[in-house]
Amino acid sequence: MHGLLPTNGSTQLHREPYAPVLLVTPLGDPIKASGLKPQTNYVFHYPFEATPVFLLNLGKPALPQSLSTKSRDAYAWPGGVGPQKSVVAFSAICAHQLVYPTREVSFISFRKTRAQRGVQDELIHCCADHSQYDPARGAQVLSGPASQPLCAVLLSHDRKTDQLMAYATLGGELFDDFFKKYEMKLSLDVGPKARNTVTSQAVVMELDKFCRNSIQC
Repeated sequence: MHGLLPTNGSTQLHREPYAPVLLVTPLGDPIKASGLKPQTNYVFHYPFEATPVFLLNLGKPALPQSLSTKSRDAYAWPGGVGPQKSVVAFSAICAHQLVYPTREVSFISFRKTRAQRGVQDELIHCCADHSQYDPARGAQVLSGPASQPLCAVLLSHDRKTDQLMAYATLGGELFDDFFKKYEMKLSLDVGPKARNTVTSQAVVMELDKFCRNSIQC
């Protein structure tokens, strides 16, 4: 499995390595990059058992971007992976109020067409505060009160098998704040393993199947 990881030895600012995990279906079969439906919300959990991530096939190449965190620390997002360089992944925890998708409800998701207060189509929109992020440009903030891009989850793609692996985060992590804010809820929803790092595999589901009610605003 380690053959999926980058081998050029390069490093980036604010990159946090975690255990490399293979992305799989609920049945345990490896996800194929070319099999991801374009502009569809998929979700998996990484780097911790309780921290959700959006996986998106944008249907178009996502080019590398130069971004910065709330504290103005610069980092270089490498862009999309897969056959068309269109597959991207970002933490599904809003950078403003830490809103995130649960089994019951999600106030944040990718939108094909502009939302009520939208500035353009094809953005990740948070209904709680109307922050909007562009996943084609490293999830940079286009509108709303969020002060930094969504934390990126770095993916590797094996051209031979078409499989995807998550192996690190990049950008402004908010996991400590997330666990502090939702400690009680996470202990009930996920249990004592909420802070455990994900290892080996991460199950990918469509958001509509993971969450009972995806709010559209």
